[in-house]
Amino acid sequence: MAKKGQKIKLLKGEKFMYGLLICLLLAIPMFNVYTSSLLSETNNEVEKIKDNIESQELVNQSLSMQVDELASLENIQKIAEEYGLSYVNGNIKIITTE
Repeated sequence: MAKKGQKIKLLKGEKFMYGLLICLLLAIPMFNVYTSSLLSETNNEVEKIKDNIESQELVNQSLSMQVDELASLENIQKIAEEYGLSYVNGNIKIITTE
């Protein structure tokens, strides 16, 4: 039995274990905050990329409509007449990339 003024001495292994426990109790919340910030940053980048994709799809649709307008029968006939060419439907080839 320990006397009233005596301190209890810890063994070296116990000191190491308590120190490790304190370090873990401090490191785990810091690691959690760090990973949460990385996840948030990644989500922001994903949203920016999605916005870029949507705007590029709109540009692609617009360009596709312009191609359709330029490949229309009336436009081909008009250009053929401007250059003094005759319109022969069998000679017209439309190239699609689908």
